[in-house]
Amino acid sequence: MNEDIKKIIESSSFVVHEGKFVYTKVRTAPPINEHFLVSKDADEITVVTKEENLTRLDVIERNKDDYSLIELKVSVPFYSVGFLAAVSSAIAKEGMNILIVSTYSKDYVMVRVEHTEKAVRTLLDLGFSKG
Repeated sequence: MNEDIKKIIESSSFVVHEGKFVYTKVRTAPPINEHFLVSKDADEITVVTKEENLTRLDVIERNKDDYSLIELKVSVPFYSVGFLAAVSSAIAKEGMNILIVSTYSKDYVMVRVEHTEKAVRTLLDLGFSKG
């Protein structure tokens, strides 16, 4: 990892959000304020939501795994070339798969629930602070 990325990571933090999150493919777009993510493209509507919100959706298909949502508070969003590569590489080296969602000012990493503590240790070892 280069020194610029190392400095950015060391000045960034993360938070693990409460609850179990699921990926679903739905027939109709739900109200966005009830879910973490609603994404629509030409082929499908994807919703990432807490497990307890599934009954409010017209689900076509659901990914079988439950996920933890880890919010990365990047100290320099948009100008951190290699940031997500460093995070995803470190997590992959520990044998975990991740899903990444980027917003305007934050990145989110989703790991299977059973890998949450391992992912937290990996982020701390990289230099992130928790909180």
